[in-house]
Amino acid sequence: MSRDDGRAPDALRKITFVPNIAPHASGSVLVSFGATQVICAVMVEDGVPHWMKQQQVPGGWLTAEYSMLPYSTLSRKPRDSSRGRIDGRSSEIQRLIGRAMRAVVDLRVLGQRTVWIDCDVLQADGGTRTASITGACVACAIAFNKLLATRKLKASPLKKMVAAVSAGVYRNEAILDLCYVEDRDATVDANFVMTEALEFVEIQSSGEEATFSEAQMSDMLALSKKGVKELVELQYQAIRDAEGAAAPDQLADLAKQFSK
Repeated sequence: MSRDDGRAPDALRKITFVPNIAPHASGSVLVSFGATQVICAVMVEDGVPHWMKQQQVPGGWLTAEYSMLPYSTLSRKPRDSSRGRIDGRSSEIQRLIGRAMRAVVDLRVLGQRTVWIDCDVLQADGGTRTASITGACVACAIAFNKLLATRKLKASPLKKMVAAVSAGVYRNEAILDLCYVEDRDATVDANFVMTEALEFVEIQSSGEEATFSEAQMSDMLALSKKGVKELVELQYQAIRDAEGAAAPDQLADLAKQFSK
């Protein structure tokens, strides 16, 4: 099956990372899964939440926040602050990002510090949660490398990379990395969060007014493993690229894109 955008069923969208996109963050990256674009930024602060002090929990803490900017979708999405509360979907996604990262970060090695991960969706075309997790890991790696370089850490708390990708059943065939139209019309939608060793952190899967077979689940799993392997390679390249500032031509291209 050839998909609407010409991809093969097992093909990722074009994946790009622009590191150091937020100069004041400890680590940051603009990650793109096709037309989906998310800024993932990490701030590392001294100190831990009050509950950790009360319970004398050793080590540090890591938490995440997720937001879709008002102009990220075709119709304006009100900010959570204007409504006075975070919506259920955003809350669920930011908890997922936090769980994914805590699965691969050694909080004892982090010490008495808190890692704040902010994922802000600039443009949504399906897969914002998978892009956020994949980008958050890169941003954390960049931040930890900076702390190592300044000798604030003796070892990196990041034990291994983690990435996420969607898979689904669309037009009766399993496909990888769904864009919005495919996600909207899929009979099965799944998200797979895995480490670089292909260990599972989390699987979210459901039929959309439909059921799915064990064979279809196996097909989606095989696709997701292939996708995560490819994503991890790109993550490592992005971390290497972050050793220097983002190239001026990358930032210029980004400015042109959002001025259209």
